[in-house]
This record gives sequence, C-alpha cells and structure tokens, in this order.
Amino acid sequence: MHGTPKHSEGFKHFDYVNPDAPKGGRLRLGSQGSFDSLNPLIIKGDPGAGLREFLYESLLTRGLDEPFTLYAQLAQHVELAPDRSTVTFHLNPDARFSDGHPVTADDLLFSWRVLRDHGRPNHRAYYTKVTKTERLSDLSVRFDLEPDDRELPLILGLMPILPSHLLDEDTFQRTTLTPPIGSGPYKMAQVDPGRSIVYERDPDWWGKDLPINRGRFNFDEIRFDYYRDDAAMFEAFKSGRIDIRPEEDPSRWAEGYDTRAVTNGNIIKGEFDIGLPAGMSALAFNTRRPVFADQRVRQALIYLFDFQWINRNLYHGLYSRTQSYFERSMLASTRQPADALEKKLLAPYLSEIKPELMMGEYQFPVSDGTGRNRENWRTALKLLNDAGYKLEGGKLLSQETGQQLSFEILAATAAQERLFLGFARDLERLGIKPRIRVVDSAQYQSRLKTYDYDMIQTRWPSSLSPGNEQLFRWSSALADRDGTFNYPGVKSPAVDAMIAAMLTAEAPEDFVSSVRALDRALLSGDYVIPLYHLQKQWVAYWHHLGQPQQTSLFGYQVDTWWSATIEKAQAVEASHNE
Repeated sequence: MHGTPKHSEGFKHFDYVNPDAPKGGRLRLGSQGSFDSLNPLIIKGDPGAGLREFLYESLLTRGLDEPFTLYAQLAQHVELAPDRSTVTFHLNPDARFSDGHPVTADDLLFSWRVLRDHGRPNHRAYYTKVTKTERLSDLSVRFDLEPDDRELPLILGLMPILPSHLLDEDTFQRTTLTPPIGSGPYKMAQVDPGRSIVYERDPDWWGKDLPINRGRFNFDEIRFDYYRDDAAMFEAFKSGRIDIRPEEDPSRWAEGYDTRAVTNGNIIKGEFDIGLPAGMSALAFNTRRPVFADQRVRQALIYLFDFQWINRNLYHGLYSRTQSYFERSMLASTRQPADALEKKLLAPYLSEIKPELMMGEYQFPVSDGTGRNRENWRTALKLLNDAGYKLEGGKLLSQETGQQLSFEILAATAAQERLFLGFARDLERLGIKPRIRVVDSAQYQSRLKTYDYDMIQTRWPSSLSPGNEQLFRWSSALADRDGTFNYPGVKSPAVDAMIAAMLTAEAPEDFVSSVRALDRALLSGDYVIPLYHLQKQWVAYWHHLGQPQQTSLFGYQVDTWWSATIEKAQAVEASHNE
C-alpha cells in the first residue's frame, strides 16, 4: 500500500513460519453459539467457522509482517496503473478448485459481480467502485476503478474467488448447509448443523508449494466444536476437548487456569507479541436512539464510567485504558498536537473537533479507584442538567417528558454482564436506570445487524494500514444500512472527509496524518465509552502443539502451528535411521 514490499521476487517463505513444520495430526478449536449457514459472504444467517480461512482463497494474500503488502496467490501476476486507476489480474494457470475444475476469468468476474450485488455490505461498498471490467483471456481480467481510492486495487486482490460452475447468482444470497467447494488448503469433511464442522487437508491442493504457503496449513484435520457459552467452552479447553484458547479476560487469566494441567505443563499459558494497534474496545452508544442523540448525555456517561475501579476490582489491574481508535501505534492522535496537514484537513470542521484533542491534551476521565467518583459525578450531573435532566427524588428525570433517564445494555456473555453490572453501580447512584439484558448468541447477532439496541460492548480491531473498512465502520452513507459495523450510527461530515483524505493519501507521512485526523474526529463525537486493551496476546494451549519462534505483526497465527507429537516422532525416527 505504501513503500516497497519486504519480500522480493523469488522469496522462499514468510519469516513468521517454520518452513519445515511437519504435516499431520488434528487441531480442535472451539466456537461460541451456533451456525445455520455455510455461506460466510452474505448478511443472512450465522455462518460456520473457518470457511474464509481454510476453504476459500483470494487473488492475493497478505504478508503478516508488513502493514499492508499482498503477494501472489490465485493471481500469478498483477499489472497496476501508476495512478491506480486500473488493475489487471492474471490467474495462475495451475490454480484449481478442490473438485479439479480450473480457476478462470469467469470465476473472477462471477465472484466480483455476485459479491457486488448480493454480498455483505462491505463487499457491495467496495466492488461498486469498479466502473468497468474486461475479460482479456481465460486467465486475465482488467478492472477500471473510480478515482481517489488508492487502496481499492488491494481490496480487489483480497476478493474471495468462488466456483461459478457450481453457484447461481439468483440463489447466492440464500443461506445453505450444503458443503461448499473452494480452492483452498482444506475441504469440508463433515457438518453437524449448529454443532460442529470438520475440515480435512486436501493432499492435492494446487497451492501447497507456493512460497506464501510454505510452513502453513500443517494439520490434516481441523475441527470446530460449538458451545452454548464461553464458560462451557473454557471447561472444554481445560478438559482437553479444545487445543487452543485465546484469552482476553484478566480475571480468568489470573485465577481461572489454576489447574493441574497448567501446573504439570500440559497446558501452557503463552504471551505473544503483537505489532498491530490495539484498536477500540468500547461501550457503543446507538445515537440513532433518542436517549443518546444528545452528545451531552453521552459525555456524562463517559464521566460516569469508572475505569480505575472496574479495572482493579474486576480485572486485577491488568488492563490499560484505551485513549484512541488506533491505540498502541504511531497512528494514534493522543499525546501529540495536530500537525500542519491535520490542521489543514480539519480546518473546515473545527466546530466538530474538541480543541483539547487538536492540542493533544485530551484524556478520558480518571478516578482515584475508590469507587467514590464524586468529582466526575458532579461533572456528569452538570452535563445532564444542561441536556434537560434534573435529579428529583433519587431519579434523573427529563424536564420535558418527566421520564427517568433509562436505557438497555445488550449483553451476550457473562463477562459482558459482569462489566455492565459494575458500570450500573455508578449510573444508579445518579438516578439513571440501566436495564441489562442478556440474550443468546443468535438473537444478539440478529439485533446487531439491525441496530436493535441502546448500548452494546464491541470492538473495532485495527491494522497499521487502515483503509476502506473505515467506510464500513463510520461512513454517513452506510450508517442506516443493516449489517455494517457502524454500530453507533456515526454521521459526521468531518469523519467522512478524513476517511476520504486517508484513502487518497500517497506519501506515507500524509497517510499517517490523515489517520490521526480521523482519530481526532471520531474521539470528538463521543460515540463510545472507550474500555481497555492488553499489551500482549494471551493464548493458552496444550503442550502437544508447536509454533514458530517468530510471531507476525498480527500476533499468533493458527495456520502456522503444527503437531509437536508428530514432530517428536519424526525426530525419533530420524535418529534411529542415523
């Protein structure tokens, strides 16, 4: 995206793999909730786990030790205009779907067309920016692109390629439990609807010798089992029915792994470096709802969230407070004043931007952690009074309607419920009535898609090269379209303009400035109550698994792990042969 690729033509493998990792064995993974579809590319249904990772391939694949660089996968060669107005993909003539059918230009065009017209909202938003397509040969397609989006050729390079000989445009948007066919390293071996999915490695996979794939996809079988909730999934991990468990709960990390399997070394608690921004984990206000339409109400609730008390009492003090949408990276706007380009970009929108954010002096409210957050309570009460609420008889009442300030916080897990109860403690002291509602995974996902909530806990992950996905999260044009990640309903001219500046930035320093300007615009809107982040990835795993010595910028990657049991057996056999 910016600069030059790390790996030159003819490289042998990525640096974050073990190129000699043994093949074989079985990996068992857990997933929470259920699934009712095997199509992960449409908005309908809850798709099964692993489809995009193990079944489908894209034209290009991402190198995970760089911010945003793509290498050859289904496409063997790419031609890109200097101004990025056109891109031509030449497919690898060896590329095959798992049924033996060759991957052709017809599959590429079909995939683009069906995802543009019937795919998820992000695909529709991206692929409608193609103004013209031309089939140059059985293996080559040219795309003409709208101007002012330098990331779009890379976005097209990440498009999943579907078998046009097996699918139909008219029925594509329907959910299905028919095992799909892809061109990737695995085939679907078994489906138990809503309960489990089993993938088996394809011994005839066409791409197994490509440099991008060496040392990856090492297990003969990968199985996903579904569990009704996280507690059940954790018990399954401790009993050995799940092999790997990423952990984000400090309380559980500190106390929940006090088992014999950890003591005797059968379960290993690993901490992995990660070079990505922490992103934004937050409580999101749904500004589409009248209760949160007034920014002063949102600001007041930000003051009422006592991070220091919650972190100490619920999470053993192991979290750091998130201050930026691009926390833990050079893209964060916090603790530094806006530079010249940021000031120029934000100049037409200064009425939307907080001055202290422009000066790099803003930080979220801090308490003494005692649970008596009186100074912040006073600030919150003043904001609420200004918004038309008054404390009467222990209730915060609207002076216009006489109704108590009340809203629903939607939860899907026990961990979320515990956090919300901690937050509710301070809300109730100020006469606010929060209603915490816990729903099952299917209902939760359904309500997210249609923005049927007042407040939710969510997370927007981030990369070192944010781009078009920011439209899907914050664009005014998509704010009322079902299925986006614009959970707060952001509709801001400043945010829209900063995203546009980011997408057209050519020089790396201009790109960084435009992202920081976007960060300042988002923070100024008070759309969320920022929560917290970890400095490393916590991953618990059983000792019979092996992983590379080097971790990618993106953290640990399951597709680079292998069976240590098989590795040891091969070493023993090799020593006997000697």
